[in-house]
Amino acid sequence: MEPANGGPPGKDNLGFRKLFGVLGPSTNTTVQPEFDDMRPYGVTNHYSRIIVDDAQAVSDETFMAGTQEIDAGTADAVRGVMTCRPDYLVMGMSAVTFYGGAEGGRRWRENIESIAGVGVSTGAEAVAAALGAYGNISKVAFVSPYWPSANDQVRNYLSDHGFESVRDVPLRCRSWTQIAQVPDDTLREAFHYLEGDDVEALIQVGTNLCTARFAAAAELWLGKPVIAINTATYWHALRANGVTDKVPGFGRLLAEF
Repeated sequence: MEPANGGPPGKDNLGFRKLFGVLGPSTNTTVQPEFDDMRPYGVTNHYSRIIVDDAQAVSDETFMAGTQEIDAGTADAVRGVMTCRPDYLVMGMSAVTFYGGAEGGRRWRENIESIAGVGVSTGAEAVAAALGAYGNISKVAFVSPYWPSANDQVRNYLSDHGFESVRDVPLRCRSWTQIAQVPDDTLREAFHYLEGDDVEALIQVGTNLCTARFAAAAELWLGKPVIAINTATYWHALRANGVTDKVPGFGRLLAEF
């Protein structure tokens, strides 16, 4: 019997449930392994790098300029990953998705969707959805690898969705690659500073900050939601595509909602 040739399109052998195209800066070393650790059986991630220099972010101005350079390269990375015909895109870069508040974030996502022709989960919208999933949250605190001007954008975005940022920590990382080198001791200190009776949930933004498992552990000892942006974004993509698998080890968001 001869093997069949051609015929109608079938399902991908490994990603037979969903193929995700993942977009992240070329300097990012955290998104790809964290997303792969979270993926359920039958879902595959296909990473496309947004080519960017390892910006030396030594001030508010140069940090913001560096994020705009990432933004400018996103469309090419989208076109590249679409050649494997993914069902959906997952954004592994977050800063610019907060810029311009809720309306700016929506317009940014819609522009990427117009290029790709498929849906997109962004970090900003995923964080807002994650807070909504936990319910009864109005006051939050957050940590980022950003500089203060970018934290202002995050604060404004959260405010547009009805969340008051009581405190925030900009870690002021000096380069894109340095973000992935932030030690657990620094994260622990930041979370202790953010925590308080006046805060109902803690958030981490900045996709190269390795926090998914750290946040899950912190949630256990704090007894309140601790949302890592990579966890929220991947959760959002799964649920948007009807994948309801509960994934342990990354906090209540992926394990319960």
